[in-house]
Amino acid sequence: MSEQTEHREAGQRPRRVVIVGAGMAGVQTAVALREQGFAGPVTLIGAEPHQPYDRPPLSKAVLLGLAEDSAFDIDFEALDITLRLGLDVSGLRAAAHELDTPQGPVPYDVLVLATGAEPVVLPGAEGVPGVHLLRTVDDAARLRPVLERQHDVVVVGAGWIGAEFTTAARAAGCAVTVVEAAERPLAGTLPAEVAAPMARWYAESGAELLTGARVARVDPGAVHLTDGRVIPAGAVIVGIGARPATGWLAGSGIALGPDGSVTADGSLRTSLPDVHAVGDCASFPSARYGERLLVHHWDNALQGPRTVAAAIADGRYRTYDPVPYFWSEQFGRFVQYAGHHAGADTMLWRGDPADPAWTVCWLREGVLVAVLAVGRPRDLAQARKLVEAGARLDPVRAADPSVPLKAAAL
Repeated sequence: MSEQTEHREAGQRPRRVVIVGAGMAGVQTAVALREQGFAGPVTLIGAEPHQPYDRPPLSKAVLLGLAEDSAFDIDFEALDITLRLGLDVSGLRAAAHELDTPQGPVPYDVLVLATGAEPVVLPGAEGVPGVHLLRTVDDAARLRPVLERQHDVVVVGAGWIGAEFTTAARAAGCAVTVVEAAERPLAGTLPAEVAAPMARWYAESGAELLTGARVARVDPGAVHLTDGRVIPAGAVIVGIGARPATGWLAGSGIALGPDGSVTADGSLRTSLPDVHAVGDCASFPSARYGERLLVHHWDNALQGPRTVAAAIADGRYRTYDPVPYFWSEQFGRFVQYAGHHAGADTMLWRGDPADPAWTVCWLREGVLVAVLAVGRPRDLAQARKLVEAGARLDPVRAADPSVPLKAAAL
């Protein structure tokens, strides 16, 4: 018997579920609750006034004017999901089971935190005209005319979002200079030998990549580097990372990690009763990888809500231990990654990184733990299943790009 059935039979009102955050994780939690048969009140709170929307198209179709928006095609009214949009949540009072908002307290019986992440701001650049972040649909709307006017653009940060924005800006005909403080792109994400061929993609696209370059200050129309160089900039786009949007939880009793993430348990429960956390704002312990993971990617915001919704619907907690997955479309290439390679002891190449398509596999004691596939979606699909299964690979066969990865399993 489910918890909600027990409540109804006892003559009590159905439990109220409130979800804070109307991005992918929040929306999917609300939808999954209905799919799991939860019949109680569900309220979805979003800080932005817009209908809930998907974020990946912001750096692609929406930014280039190929789509007006990326609103989810979901009939919230038909699902009896109450939307409260344009509403900031400023605090959580656990003892009262209430959220603080400018429109008064919002009571909950079960709370789901899905506030996502917020971009890291370049120090000293706040409020400088022409400096942009790309996180919201409003950001994309402000940047679209910048691209249309073909301004000289400076991108600060050569991570995933920097590469995707550079791709869009070059497609729009802008001159682009990318400034990266590290000695290579994706320095905090991939090993040097894997990131090295990706650095060439910038030049091939016609963008200039400056590595080991630090920003001293940003003035209207120019970016000043610490080595004295001055780069003309009709617009500056900052993509130097993101942090969990959890500042509003200070003093609430919710345990946060050093990275600002809500430290959820293996079932995505927080340190407070009746409070769960999903998506970019939450870290979770992975038995598969033996460490706590904070995954800022779309697939995590899709998968985690199913675990939480099922637990709310029937009171049974499942373990959440996914194989992380993400993709990036950049410089005419489709890049996919699955797994977590931090603990790997062996790295194998499948193909030549100078070619349009290649793959890298990471093994730990012979077991496949992660894969990066550039233009090889079949490798990714097969590797993802092998990682989930904890499969051991024959390293010789795995390194032969003509051998299907699944055929390299021992």
